[in-house]
Amino acid sequence: MKPSFLKKPLFLWSLTIFITLASVVYQRITGPTHPLRGSIEMKDEKIKFRLLRTHVTTNDARMAIAVPSSEVTGELRWRRFRSHDDWTTEGLPREGDNLVVTIPKQPAAGKVMYEITLTGEAGKRHALTETPVIMRFKGAVPTVILWPHIILMFAAMLLATRTGLEAIVKRDGAFRLAVWTSCLLFVGGLIFGPIVQKYAFGAYWTGWPFGHDLTDTKTGIAMIFWLIALWRGRDHAKGRIWMIIAALVALLVYLIPHSMLGSELDYTKMGQ
Repeated sequence: MKPSFLKKPLFLWSLTIFITLASVVYQRITGPTHPLRGSIEMKDEKIKFRLLRTHVTTNDARMAIAVPSSEVTGELRWRRFRSHDDWTTEGLPREGDNLVVTIPKQPAAGKVMYEITLTGEAGKRHALTETPVIMRFKGAVPTVILWPHIILMFAAMLLATRTGLEAIVKRDGAFRLAVWTSCLLFVGGLIFGPIVQKYAFGAYWTGWPFGHDLTDTKTGIAMIFWLIALWRGRDHAKGRIWMIIAALVALLVYLIPHSMLGSELDYTKMGQ
């Protein structure tokens, strides 16, 4: 016999919020657009850095690395990703206590590979990363479009989790929650999502079958499973199972880092 508290709304909502927030944090820190943070030791000084992996197309990407010692210099090597370019090497200018990195702006979905090396007073070189960092540029998305998309997708994930838990403990509100989940996912992911994609990368849909963007593809997959759950929801027993499956699929696809295999400009197919 299951403990009675497992069916209490307060417990179910608390567990729902925990699972949803944990998945949001995981997706955020594992995504390919999340800034790369780290530090290196140079002599007795710890130098921290934050390297961008996404930027807007309207201006150059600028990053400042705090290096108080004037005896430390920096070097930037970069080239366009998927291009026949040679590497460009240039020294980092100093602005007060900072060495400033500037990556030239690119068209939407254009990517740049770059690596930064600091040289100490004894001439010893310190690479900030083991492999080049890849930065993708995107168009600016209006706030009135971006925030409804974010809020609706978060709400859809929240209710998807709540629906799955409702079905697991066999409460009566699972179908109603599944309807709300499907509506939020449809509006947030399949209406606002493509509009965001159009502003950012110039195309409404770049997932299957037209491309390999996992963000678009996973949204479509999740929507299909929720439609099946609604269809099977007419049969209480089978509907409950499909709602659990749809909730698990939603969680799994949500855990796929945002922008993984996203839109990408191939410079080799355009004028260099």
